[in-house]
Amino acid sequence: MSLVFFAAVVLFAAAFAFLNGFRDASSSVALAVRTRALTPTIAVLLAGLFNFVGAALSAALALEVSRTWVVLPAGGNGLTILMAGLLSAVLWGVYNWWRGIPSSSTHALVGGLAGAGLASVAVGGNSVLGVDQSLMVQVVLPLLISPAIAFAGSYLLVWPATWAARYTPPGVVNSRARRAQAVAAGAVAFGHGLQDGQRTSAVLILAMIAAGLADGGSMPVWVALLTAAMLTAGTLAGGWRISYTLGHRLVRIDPLRGSVAQLYSSLILLVGAIGLHWPVSTTHTVTAAVLGAGANQGYAAMNRRLVLRILAFWTLTPLVTAAVAFVLELALSPLSNL
Repeated sequence: MSLVFFAAVVLFAAAFAFLNGFRDASSSVALAVRTRALTPTIAVLLAGLFNFVGAALSAALALEVSRTWVVLPAGGNGLTILMAGLLSAVLWGVYNWWRGIPSSSTHALVGGLAGAGLASVAVGGNSVLGVDQSLMVQVVLPLLISPAIAFAGSYLLVWPATWAARYTPPGVVNSRARRAQAVAAGAVAFGHGLQDGQRTSAVLILAMIAAGLADGGSMPVWVALLTAAMLTAGTLAGGWRISYTLGHRLVRIDPLRGSVAQLYSSLILLVGAIGLHWPVSTTHTVTAAVLGAGANQGYAAMNRRLVLRILAFWTLTPLVTAAVAFVLELALSPLSNL
């Protein structure tokens, strides 16, 4: 039965990675398409390529994540917890896509694992060790810190950027900014692959450990390739509902401010993944940076009602996925003893 559960976890993890790429493609392509720096086709192909490279290179980082993230109980109990957490994250992600709301897949997954772990304890099973620290490091801190840093930094960077371009004709400024934005779109996609590829690969490693198929000391090639392939496939499919929200509904933004937002976002993602080994939400970072750069204008450019709705969804994400995973684990827990 453990092998059946393991196969189900692999299937749900693949769906999670696909949906992650499908929804988060907007983070790298929305502004570039909105400001006509790239055509939609070129933007998606570029994002897909750099997502694949980033996710493939994140394999080594995923090993560290799997060791320091959470510790699951062995056997069917651990696998059903993973199944419930993944499925709740997938369902919430689909709902957010349908509503056109950019939200964090990482926060959804961690919330789901926390809820499933609580349900396991409630029915007499084993708990998920380390989930309290994981919630603090991967949900609470990024929820509060990374969007604030992204918003404040991009807001402040608009001033030196506009000052440097003060004597340059607007057409030249827009042309240069679009070229910079094309580079930034690839950098954001690469950072997204590095960041979010870790999570799916780490889940698969944890599943192998729970099923007794590995000890977590090395990264199987198939795990890295499956994660990279599904993230890329989702990116190529393109979640244009969220792209429309970021590019058209959230804030009015020009190519210069768009390039500032994306270049700064890519820097945060790369420093978080490579320098600090800190999980940073691509969605939260890019959305906050776009808001920061767009807010630094001489007129009201922000859709405040939409911003409040997005913030509400960000806050609800770990709570809702925890509740859904709690119910799912209650339903799955009797099967873990078979």
